[in-house]
Amino acid sequence: MKRRQLLQTSVFAGAWSLLSPLARAVGANEDVRVAVIGFNGRGMGHIGDLLKAKGCRLVALCDCDETVLARAKEQLAKKGVNVATFTDYRKLCESKDIDAVSIATPNHTHVLISLTAAANGKHVYVEKPVSHNVWEGRQLALGAEKYKVIIQHGFQRRSETAWHEAFAWLNEGPIGKLKLARGFCYKPRPSIGKAKSPLEIPATIHSDLWFGPREVAPLMRQKFHYDWHWQSPYGNGDLGNQGPHQLDVCRWAIGDPHLPETIVSLGGRVGYEDDGDTANTQLLWLEHKGKAPILFEVRGLPKAEMKYGGGMDKYKGVDIGNVIEYDGGYLAGGHGASCVVYDNDGKKLKDFKGGVMHHQNWIDAIKANRIAPGLGAASAHCSSALAHLGAISLAMGTKEDFKTWASSNKNAVLGEAAERMAAHLDANQVDLAKTPISMGAALSFDPEKEVIIGDLAAKANPLLKGSYRDGFTLPI
Repeated sequence: MKRRQLLQTSVFAGAWSLLSPLARAVGANEDVRVAVIGFNGRGMGHIGDLLKAKGCRLVALCDCDETVLARAKEQLAKKGVNVATFTDYRKLCESKDIDAVSIATPNHTHVLISLTAAANGKHVYVEKPVSHNVWEGRQLALGAEKYKVIIQHGFQRRSETAWHEAFAWLNEGPIGKLKLARGFCYKPRPSIGKAKSPLEIPATIHSDLWFGPREVAPLMRQKFHYDWHWQSPYGNGDLGNQGPHQLDVCRWAIGDPHLPETIVSLGGRVGYEDDGDTANTQLLWLEHKGKAPILFEVRGLPKAEMKYGGGMDKYKGVDIGNVIEYDGGYLAGGHGASCVVYDNDGKKLKDFKGGVMHHQNWIDAIKANRIAPGLGAASAHCSSALAHLGAISLAMGTKEDFKTWASSNKNAVLGEAAERMAAHLDANQVDLAKTPISMGAALSFDPEKEVIIGDLAAKANPLLKGSYRDGFTLPI
């Protein structure tokens, strides 16, 4: 069998079978009836992918914003696609006319809606990060086992034959041993502004449903949609937004281990003052026992002088993607279905291209009633939790002079990345003396119990879990 055929066949290697008593058994020739929940942004991509996928039929939409809901229904009607509509995800999940849901709501509702669907016998596709915090990510994985449904994550690289083929080739040792797995999110993130008064939520939005598990509270931001990404009660910053894609590739490269034993992060929100509270500049260092380390970098500021028209920095040609380093070269790839292996002088050795639509893999898994571990909830939990642990390290840190930290740092790789980060901030005229970045706490973690251990445990462990108000607790 050719390598590509073998890899496509082995997508389900080690897969486990399941069938919920509540789930409708889908025959080989039947369509999976799918609903999309949340589609003011990424969810529109879900709709487009599902309309192209074979073996499924888009039958319903759900969004707590009635304006967004009506607009999407009208757009689909013009294409001859008629769908039922819901504003309340709970009502949708109770419907007997829906087999599966595809979720692209704000991060703080990902697990809540996923488990509500699973408890009702629905299969689930949920966007990254699959969780808003470490604890609920584990609940998602437990829910997949308890409710015996397919729960697939939104990390598309796992469906691309390019990355499967690249790692299979590299594991044969042509460029030596793996040394370091790097991920990058050099993505422009200008200020979201600073509101003078709480946001007036439009009457067409069912705000109780939007807040979900979080307390209903005044929103201090200028835009209702999307900018929740940069406020930690609802989003996870770019470490937890774009980051899980690349952190997932890093985990894959080092053998898909459990959560790390050592976590340290440094950075902050610099260059402007706005209503965001997540870092726009950050480094994350992760160590798994017996594995190569992971280093992830976030940069939301442009190359220089705060001029976004001048583009973003790159590392070995990558701004959003991965550079996986080996003794004799490296694998580099962006946010797409291709990657290239180079030697240490930058000479191309081998390139890889190709992939399968991620939603198609999900539909195929539902019809086959089995899912590969790398596509499932447990793997998704681990890749998402890497970002959440980095956020906790940063939150536990102290504002410290960079030069003082650098003089005591003994990690040469992290130190080199920190120096590049400092030069990047200097190019944007960020005065670290006036706005010092946080030097995150070095956390020790027990990956079996999934708790922080050591001197910081008492203060850090409460940050592993979010808050859940009555009526919006996880159904598990």
